[in-house]
Amino acid sequence: MPSSVPAPIKRPVSIDDVDRIDVRVGTIEALTEVSGSEKLVEMRVSFGDHTRQVLVGMKTERADPAEVVGRQALFVVNLPPRRMAGRTSEAMLFDIGHADGLVPVLAVPERPVPAGTRAG
Repeated sequence: MPSSVPAPIKRPVSIDDVDRIDVRVGTIEALTEVSGSEKLVEMRVSFGDHTRQVLVGMKTERADPAEVVGRQALFVVNLPPRRMAGRTSEAMLFDIGHADGLVPVLAVPERPVPAGTRAG
């Protein structure tokens, strides 16, 4: 079981560093398993004016990964596309707990907001 003591705070960054990260609310519209991968699922996520394919390693983290369909979550949208298992991921799910060895949970808005709304 992970320690209940939080990890040390990372080194300081400038507000300009934070401003360069584009975190937006996306609505998870669909989820499919990535064949041949033990962990990956592919999400189709709406950001209001467009959709993106996002690969996420949640197959082993949830009994039913499809339970997130229809939910809103935070995504980092200005990372370069990344190839995984022969597919391209066009954003990164911003989850909570993975870095601390916990079963991750979605970082979600307090109440529904328009898809594509920026965090920060």
